Amino acid sequence: MKNIIATSNAPAAIGTYSQAVSVAHGAGNTVYLSGQIGLDPATMQMVEGIDGQIVRVFENLKAVAAAAGATLDDAVKFNIYVTDLANFARVNDVMAQYVAQPYPARAAVGVKELPRGALVEADAILVVG
Repeated sequence: MKNIIATSNAPAAIGTYSQAVSVAHGAGNTVYLSGQIGLDPATMQMVEGIDGQIVRVFENLKAVAAAAGATLDDAVKFNIYVTDLANFARVNDVMAQYVAQPYPARAAVGVKELPRGALVEADAILVVG
């Protein structure tokens, strides 16, 4: 059975998706966090610059994880999308502030564009319990 996760501490969904979905299995849950871009949840406006957007993406993911009773240290997989792969070192620097070793699996993908003109987007899969 799936459980929908929602929090006002991250941007509201702006399409036909949920912020996260938790699926129970055995003694735990797998939580699928939808992609987050650098939207400020209070204003629903994009924050300025690549550095601000990267931090906002991870803050948004952290907020959704917390709403699911988890942390980003429960992540087993991240997918990162950037419009300029030259900025990926910045993503690594910020990600290291939100996720401790041992690090989860990860994919990094260079894309032409992202919703709302975002420069970076990330989603994650968490295993809790």
